[in-house]
Amino acid sequence: MIEIKNLTKVYDREVLNIQDMAINEGKIYGIMGPSGCGKSTLLRILNLLVKPTTGTISFNGNTVPLNGSAPLTVRREMTLVFQNPVLFKATVWENIAYGLKARGIKGEEVQRKVSFLLKKIGLQEVADRQALSLSGGEAQRVALARAVAFEPKILLLDEPTANLDPTNVEVIENLVVELNKSLGITIVIVTHNIFQARRITDYTVFMYDGKIVEMGETEKIFTSPEDSRTQAFVEGRMVY
Repeated sequence: MIEIKNLTKVYDREVLNIQDMAINEGKIYGIMGPSGCGKSTLLRILNLLVKPTTGTISFNGNTVPLNGSAPLTVRREMTLVFQNPVLFKATVWENIAYGLKARGIKGEEVQRKVSFLLKKIGLQEVADRQALSLSGGEAQRVALARAVAFEPKILLLDEPTANLDPTNVEVIENLVVELNKSLGITIVIVTHNIFQARRITDYTVFMYDGKIVEMGETEKIFTSPEDSRTQAFVEGRMVY
């Protein structure tokens, strides 16, 4: 579904240098690594919010131009949820319905989809509450429901459970897995939580110093990593 070749991003220094990376349709990918290794930059480039300095990104075989804007058809196939959810000054119901209405969906279809998602995230009882009054965990659940309401092909998650208690972490993880299995959404999640990566992902990418050190099936990465830095990280040791 996504293919990266010779991708770099330079600010005052080079923060990303990825020679080759492929993301297959319908799978969950976890991106791990120490702080500052380029994980979130990569996610924003994948979401076409940040332009790489060099290299190519292809979606379903179509290369996105580095100069100029990416086609709207490509942008509409993906969505990004940040670590700190940003909700509109509106009700929970209106927040989830926003993306649907923006795409011209109306009436009973909106009602059906929003009701379905409210049930999935366990917030039916607060549908009419102002979203800005929610707890952090509740707000993140609403942000995720809003992001997937229009059934994107690619869901990008940047530390979506970093600030949440264990109960809300479990709710978010279960929802991510269910969305992947039931709707076939391809998911890429950046996480510092190595246990979370092992629990819910099919493939794991370990990054260090802006580069991909190792990438493969999650269980293999955790049980028999090929690089000593990967092994140190999954064991909770310092990486140099």
